[in-house]
Amino acid sequence: MTDPKSNGRKTDGTFAPGNALGGRTKGSRHKITLAIEEMLEGEHEKLTRKAIDMALEGDGPALRLCLDRLAPPRKDSPISMELPTVKSAEDTVAASSAVLAAMSAGEITPDEAGRVMALLTAHRSIIEVGDLERRLAALETKQ
Repeated sequence: MTDPKSNGRKTDGTFAPGNALGGRTKGSRHKITLAIEEMLEGEHEKLTRKAIDMALEGDGPALRLCLDRLAPPRKDSPISMELPTVKSAEDTVAASSAVLAAMSAGEITPDEAGRVMALLTAHRSIIEVGDLERRLAALETKQ
C-alpha cells in the first residue's frame, strides 16, 4: 500500500477527512441524482398534475403527499399556561413550580414541561450573567 500522505487515504484505506483527492468535491451531486433529474426534465407539471388527480380519486399516499405540501405537519404547537414574571434568578423557582403544577394537573405534557423548564434555565442563566456584570461594574467604579 502506498503512503497515506501521498494518496489521501487513511491507513485503513478510507479517504482521510478533508481529502481533496478522493470522493466527490463539496457541493457536487451524485450521478444517480443527476440522471434522475435529467429523466424528469420537463415532466414536473405532468407529474404534479398526476399526483393531484390520484389524490382526488382517493389514492391515500398521493393525498398525503399533496396535503403535506399544502400544510406540512407541525413540529410542535403553542401551549398556554400562567407563569409568574421572571426578573430574578429566585423568580425561576416560582415559575418552575408553576410548570410542575401544570404538568401534574395534566394541562401540559411532560415533554412540554421539559421544554419550558429548559427555557427557564436558559433565562435564569442570562439573568445571572447580567447580575454579575452589574456587580462587577459597581465594584470597578468603587475602586
